[in-house]
Amino acid sequence: MQKYADYIEEIEIDSLWSGKRHVKWKLNRQVNILSGINGEGKSTILNKVVKSLSGGGEFPSHLLKGVHLTVSPADARWIRYDLIRTLDSPVLDTETMAHVDTRISSALDFQLYHLQRKYLDYQVNIGNRIIEVLQKGGPDAARQAQDISLRKTRFQDMIDDLFSTTGKKIVRTENEIRFSQIGETLVPYQLSSGEKQILAILLTVLVEDNQPYVLFLDEPEVSLHIDWQQRLIDLIVELNPNVQIILTTHSPAVIMNGWMDSVTEVSDITDKV
Repeated sequence: MQKYADYIEEIEIDSLWSGKRHVKWKLNRQVNILSGINGEGKSTILNKVVKSLSGGGEFPSHLLKGVHLTVSPADARWIRYDLIRTLDSPVLDTETMAHVDTRISSALDFQLYHLQRKYLDYQVNIGNRIIEVLQKGGPDAARQAQDISLRKTRFQDMIDDLFSTTGKKIVRTENEIRFSQIGETLVPYQLSSGEKQILAILLTVLVEDNQPYVLFLDEPEVSLHIDWQQRLIDLIVELNPNVQIILTTHSPAVIMNGWMDSVTEVSDITDKV
């Protein structure tokens, strides 16, 4: 049976670049923000850790040479994780994408396409749990069934609130995510870059279904409105209190809602070797 870690306790990298800079970073259980000037190695640290994991999150047999992770519990050999980057590059293989959905034109669109599929699976899972609770019956069955849907409802409320200035609302009668705006129905690919980005982040958190896992975010704030930057961590933690966030950022706004103590400077966790 695969045993998954709840979170990463420490990241150690023997050499950040060729022959230079040993990294040792003790992590908080929930929020970890890596800050530093351009070129200092923030993204490199995240990339080395993510590349060291297998596609399914297995370690240490798949760890790159020189990358060491200490996790909790210590005997776990798998990590559930997601990675979100800011870069919304064009999709290179447009011919293949045309067979998937002709509206997909960027990497972020493609990410949202996969998240739509996960969202459908997530809804099936919570639907099955609701049916199971109702079939068992009992005086609290109705309340328990309603509680199972609360996280999905909260996600929808969050998005509606974030998009309120443009009048977009999630169509709650649809299985896939669609938006209504002044009588028109929109798909996620028709959103602005910032709207796509915040939707991708919060949808990624939602479909993990409250499981302990690690969310790597590489400068996720670049295309986000400053108010969204300030709320970003709070929204993620509210959707899944069991998440561990490992985030790189340039923006002071990301830490303005009380997360200053969660910031680590690259220079504080690196030594020359």
